[in-house]
Amino acid sequence: MGLFSELRLAVPWGHIAAKAWGSQHGFPVLCLHGWLDNANSFDKLIPLLPKDFYYVAMDFGGHGLSSHYGPGLSYNLLNFVSEVRRVAAALKWNRLSLMGHSFGGGVGGMFSCVFPEMVDKLVLLDSIPFFLDCNEIENLLIYKRKLIEHTLQLEELSQKPARVFSQEEILHRSLQNNSHLNEECGNLLLQRGTTQVATGVTLNSDRRIGLPENSFDFISREQFEHFILKLQAHTLVIKAIHGYYDVRRENDAKKEPAFFALDKLKSVLKERLQFVEVPGNHYIHMNSSHQVASIVSSFLRSRDRVPGQLYPGATETSH
Repeated sequence: MGLFSELRLAVPWGHIAAKAWGSQHGFPVLCLHGWLDNANSFDKLIPLLPKDFYYVAMDFGGHGLSSHYGPGLSYNLLNFVSEVRRVAAALKWNRLSLMGHSFGGGVGGMFSCVFPEMVDKLVLLDSIPFFLDCNEIENLLIYKRKLIEHTLQLEELSQKPARVFSQEEILHRSLQNNSHLNEECGNLLLQRGTTQVATGVTLNSDRRIGLPENSFDFISREQFEHFILKLQAHTLVIKAIHGYYDVRRENDAKKEPAFFALDKLKSVLKERLQFVEVPGNHYIHMNSSHQVASIVSSFLRSRDRVPGQLYPGATETSH
């Protein structure tokens, strides 16, 4: 299932770009990439999954080949959740499964609770359904301020041409900013994340998309407990042993909020939750695609909870 087709779905500000694999008659699985990534994030995983599903990997607005938002607007979580609903409407899906990596898992989790009747299964790749505010209470207002100031500052610079990089320079920069990416996966994301110009390449991502914490919606533990009561989907969480536990890397050692979220998911979803830990880093779906594909394939094929997929160094457990 290596062949795919490109989609362009009309939205009021332009279009949402996506890649599709498989027959449109198959049950739909919408794939949601991480912050500043794009649909190529799933290029290595999707060809290994069951052929009887219809997989669509979208580029969020301002990412990949999707249109940037209109002037004066900023990017936030609810806008991305709305994009998922727009894609489902454009493709005439009343019910679908979602697979999200990192930030995409947060978008998928929120969508699954806002539109619970639409989501059959939810796959979270090194992600949890919401971003908890436990480590961020003192910073929440600062983030909102930074988002506004960042947007206004870029408007003043809007006439400035996009910076041009050499292919080697942009790859080096990507790997430097994200130590969990290897060169192969970095190049794969840049294929869709850059545009060739006469003197090099430019980044496709909207410059208004800054630090992720400025655009995330952090929620309290109490809100988390109430929100997940709405979650009807069978849910698979694949946690990378050496992955991320927090939105900001400096908080990554503070794992308790993630463990709290997993405990609550287990207590609420019970047999509807499968939690699997696998060796690897944050980009497990790209770096360990065969291992992840085996787990996801069993989950997608099963109506109910499937037995844990155990590998050397992998455990099915809950915290």
